[in-house]
Order: sequence, then C-alpha cells, then structure tokens
Amino acid sequence: MSDAADFNLAPTWRETLTGSNRAALKALSDYMPTCRWFGGKARHIRQTSIVSAVQVGEAYIANVLVEYTEGEPQTYVLPLLLAHGVRAGEIEEGLPQAVIARLPVGETSVVLYDASWDTSFAAGLLEAIKESRSFEGTGVTLVAWPTIAFEEVLGPASASIEPKILRAQQSNTSIAYGDRAILKLFRRLEEGTSPELEIGRFLDKNGFRHTPPLAGALEYRQAGGEPLTLAILQGFVPNQGDAWQWTLDALDDYFAYAMSQRICTLRDAGPATQPLDLLGREMPDPVREALGPYAASARLLGRRTAEMHLTLASDSLDPAFSPEPVTSGYLRDMYNSVEELTDTAFGLLENRMAALGAEARETAGAVLSRRTGILEQFRLLLGHEVTATRLRCHGDYHLGQALYTGSDFVIIDFEGEPVRSLPERRIKHSPLKDVAGMLRSFHYAAYAAMFTRVAEGLVASEELAGIERWADAWHRWVGAAFLGEYLEVAADGDFLPRRWENLHTLLDVYLLEKAVYELIYELNNRPDWVRIPLQGIEELVG
Repeated sequence: MSDAADFNLAPTWRETLTGSNRAALKALSDYMPTCRWFGGKARHIRQTSIVSAVQVGEAYIANVLVEYTEGEPQTYVLPLLLAHGVRAGEIEEGLPQAVIARLPVGETSVVLYDASWDTSFAAGLLEAIKESRSFEGTGVTLVAWPTIAFEEVLGPASASIEPKILRAQQSNTSIAYGDRAILKLFRRLEEGTSPELEIGRFLDKNGFRHTPPLAGALEYRQAGGEPLTLAILQGFVPNQGDAWQWTLDALDDYFAYAMSQRICTLRDAGPATQPLDLLGREMPDPVREALGPYAASARLLGRRTAEMHLTLASDSLDPAFSPEPVTSGYLRDMYNSVEELTDTAFGLLENRMAALGAEARETAGAVLSRRTGILEQFRLLLGHEVTATRLRCHGDYHLGQALYTGSDFVIIDFEGEPVRSLPERRIKHSPLKDVAGMLRSFHYAAYAAMFTRVAEGLVASEELAGIERWADAWHRWVGAAFLGEYLEVAADGDFLPRRWENLHTLLDVYLLEKAVYELIYELNNRPDWVRIPLQGIEELVG
C-alpha cells in the first residue's frame, strides 16, 4: 500500500485477525461464496473464523475456517490487504472483484480486499520463492522454496517481471509472471501435500516432458505434521489454448461440414456402441471426411496419456507412487464409493427437478427410473478377480487439462477432482479412471457444441435428430482413436487388466462413475449443462 506509512492500521488488522471485528468476518462470509474457487456454494454458512495468519510484506495470508449448518467445515486461504484514502478508491474503482468490504476505522474507513489481485503482493511471493524465505505466523510457518529449474524458468531478471492475475479462475487462483511462469494458489487448504506438487515433482524427476516444469512452491510447516501445500510455481508453456476450446473449434468445422453436405441422417456412422467396441473397425468414410485431422490429434493425446501413465508406474521404491495390485478389497471399496455417489446424485436430482428445463426434466425422469440398472452395472465389480495394477493417476482428466501447443499436448493440473478430499485424491486407481475421464470429455464436447448450435438457431427442428447422430458419431469414433493409441502404447507397461472382459468392466464402471460425478457438479454449478451428464448416464446404462 503506497500510503500506509502515515496511517496506523495495526489495530484494525489485530481486530480482523483475532475475530473481534465481526463486520470483517461477516464480510468474508458474504465475499467467499461469490468467488469461483469457493466450493461450498450449495451449503449454508453458519460462521467463519480466522484460525491462523502469516504476514508477507504488508499483506496477511489468512486461513479462514468456514463452518456450515450441516456437514464438515472447510478451510480456505485468503490473502488480505487493507487500503485507505486514495488507494482505497483506486481498489474500489479498478479492482471491484477484489473488494471484500469497506470497514469503519474511527471516523474514517478502510477497504479490505483480496491481496492476490495486488501486483506488489504477487511479486513478493515470487521473490520469496527465489530467496527460499520463511515467514512465522500464528501457529504455522510459511516456507518458500525453489527447485533447480527456477533459474531456467524465470531467467536472471525475475524481479522485473510484472505479475498478472489470470481472470479465468477455477478452484484455485493463478498468477502469471510475464510469459515465464505461473503461480497456482490453492484456495482450499487441507492436511497433506498437494497431489499437484507430488506428481509434478515425480514427473520432472522421471523425465516426463509433456507437463510444465516445477519451479518452486509455498508450504505451511507445522511441528510434527506433514507440510501443507499453499502454492506451486510452474514454468509457462507457450500454447494455443486448452484442448477443450481447440476441440470446440474443431467441432464447429465438423458440424458445418455435416450441414453443408446435407447428409445429416448419417446412415453410415457405424454401430452405436462404446469406443472400446469400435477398436479394429473401419471408420465410416463420412465421419473420416468430417473429422479431418482431429482423429490424428486424438491419437496423439492417447499416446501422451499412456506415456504419462508409464512414467507414473516407473518407480517401485517410492511408497507414494509404487504400483499396487487391484484387489477384491479395492473393488469393494470402489463399489461402496460409487453407490454412495449415486445416492447423493439422485437425491440432489430429485430435489432440483422443478428447476430444470423441460428437456432436462424428461431425461432426468428416465435416468431416475434406471437407478437399479446403474447399481447393477456397478455391482459387476464384485466377485471377479482382476489382474491389474493401481497407480497414482491424474485424477481429473479431461480436455481442459491439456494444453494444445499447435503440434502437441502438454498435460496440466494434477490436483484431482475438486469436490473430493485430499486423501481421496491421493488414492491409487487403475489408470483407466483417467482414460474414462477423457472419453467422457469427448462426449461433453460433442454435445456442448451441438447444444450451442441449436441455441444459436443454426439447426432447424427437422434437422435436430440428424445432427445429434453426427454428435454421437463424433464422440464414439474420436474416443476410439484416442483409446486405440492409448492401449497400444500402454501395452509396454503391466498395469492394465490382462483379460478383455475385466478391461471392459473397469472402463464401463469408471465411465459411469464419472458421468454420475458430473451430474452432481452440474446440478451445483451449471444447471444449464445438466443435460450432458444425464444423456451420458442414459447412454451408458441403455
């Protein structure tokens, strides 16, 4: 803060950080649910409290405990700054999204705001990592450290790089340092080392070059406990955007071709079956022509995915990464987990039915009627001996987790599914879980692109059934291209089921589990998209 020297803010900080400033804590309760990274939007907050804080420069990195009227509490990381006078006005006008509240201080007032939007704070974090600094706080020590890749990533003039917060925020906050590095600040604080830090360090050490290099990290250290990951610093990879947007652009061309050919009935699309069952079959000429070069890109992504899994399976001595067998106990735990997930999803769907659109309600009714069929498919896990291996996997693998460089793919974001706890995200699974995630993402992309064309009036009502067949053909044949290359490359390892029926069963269960998970996510975050997982579930159990 440029004008802090002549204004004593210490009492206000003390009141805020000790919880005696009720207005500040109420402001935090109001502010956090407006943020994309806050995961408790569907729950009612009972109270918030600041359980610890570390001063870094003029800011305080506060750990905010959020208690709900039901369910377990959560802790979120919130860097805080106070501004007054001219600076307060600048923040309110220039960074309204960062403003938490205007608080009274005597006869004047100050603005409390999220420090992650402050360039001086962001620059200070990078400097702290470079210099391996530590900061003592209330109950915790914040430790910053670089890797050997720091100098290579940032170069000698790291102090002069202008930081900029990336506006496309998700469950974390990302700060770019020019075109050199990105700092990912984890907003949800949990006990233990972040999978992103663990896996990034492991892939770097073992030579996987299709992920951003790890340049440093910020961790909380507590006596006798495992470090808690606050942030990681990664090298920036030049790219043309993520594979999701690149795929949507390709689908625009695909659907435009289909419409221009006036063959929307697509009589020769091949069998309506899952990608695994299309392996070895010839792609129909109309689909091949419409796909253009995308099929080759899907195969390349399948190759990179298999290479990632081969690397993750390469160390039998590291307990956190050594491969483990798929046991009957694991399959039983998996069944219990997906059964609980299904109960949650169906309860939520029943409660939200009235708020859904007419088309989504019709599909939702059909899905709800198939609950028994869904559980029967999950029950196929039980009573079978599966010779396969569990690995540390990506955990939340989809098109948005791969960057397209123009000629290749770089895999990012190994944090795992954001609604799951950190211990759950560190569990080893069959790598088919990642494969299923990407196959579901192909389905998502095809139908998202189709729904967009319909919403924009580009598809006449009499053409709707035909264009849906094109969408269906796209995700099945693209999925087959990805899967075929994946299985060929992954054969160099020894982690996939040896029997075809076991491979089929595990992949089908992971696909259905992912679709049910997506249903919960969309109901809580994007109700307009709920038709996609509903349609996926109906297809998978149909």
